[in-house]
Amino acid sequence: MFGFLKPKVPKEPAEPTNAKPTAASDDSGNSGSWLSRLKSGLTKTREKLGAQVAGLFGVGRKLDEAFYEELETVLIGADVGVTATGHLLAALRERARKERYTEAAQLRQALGENLVAMLKPIEQPLDVGTHKPFVIMLAGVNGAGKTTSIGKLAHYYQAQGKKVLLAAGDTFRAAAREQLMAWGERNNVTVISQASGDSAAVMFDAMHAAIARGVDVVLADTAGRLPTQLHLMEEIKKVKRVIDKALPGAPHETLIVLDANNGQNALAQVKAFDDTLGVTGLVLTKLDGTAKGGVLAAIAHMRAGTSGNKPIPVRFIGVGEGLEDLRPFTAEEFVSALLDQPAAP
Repeated sequence: MFGFLKPKVPKEPAEPTNAKPTAASDDSGNSGSWLSRLKSGLTKTREKLGAQVAGLFGVGRKLDEAFYEELETVLIGADVGVTATGHLLAALRERARKERYTEAAQLRQALGENLVAMLKPIEQPLDVGTHKPFVIMLAGVNGAGKTTSIGKLAHYYQAQGKKVLLAAGDTFRAAAREQLMAWGERNNVTVISQASGDSAAVMFDAMHAAIARGVDVVLADTAGRLPTQLHLMEEIKKVKRVIDKALPGAPHETLIVLDANNGQNALAQVKAFDDTLGVTGLVLTKLDGTAKGGVLAAIAHMRAGTSGNKPIPVRFIGVGEGLEDLRPFTAEEFVSALLDQPAAP
């Protein structure tokens, strides 16, 4: 019925051939090389947003309505979103009035500070030490990079000394099981799978295997689905219930993987999956392939003004294909890379 797929590979995890070389200090907390990769990965967004911002805030440019209108166009063009852009502009106008600024250059630092302030609420690193095993269920639309993100997360947690197990719950997409097994081989991680195609059964088996083997982190893959596919949305609710039945209280984190190329459409995906599953965190992938990195500000602002609702944290962002290119989201680093300004100390 089911299989415990332990790859026959050396003890040291092998990296995929497209992984980018990284400094040995990356896994010890040094963010230097990560900041470089982040800046490189955000090149397209920075060229669209950062470069235009630099021009707008040039020396001698007066603070007038034309300036604010141009800045609004630039921010919306980078998918910051209408409401988030309005919030930023209002904060900048207030700062200029309070400080009696007359030139745009005086306001440039304030833009970065306000962006950081907007993004700070969604900067909440995931603590997997609260349960053992800590179960992370990943969901999202087709092609968002879910299975690849699982492979990178396995590498990330292994680098922290965690024992990781993968659950191959995507039983719909052709070769999804084989793709996850390949990531298992690269990371020397056990993969729990079934040949019969029952996602809920895979999860049930994986929970019991994790308990028996003393696993620290379970990464549970699910099939990609569109929010409009109501029968599949009901199916994923069943998968979550089965996980809870096998391990009461799990999953401890329900992550939705979003493709940054979708821009503002990502907001609708978040809402749909949140209504179905109760999303606790987000993973934003493929930031290196889009100029829509400003969507993070829209995500941060999407619940603003709604009573009793907090923003959904962005747990990880991805800026490349290498194993090291998926890391926890940090507001200061992101804004520094986006606007090409020094990060806050």
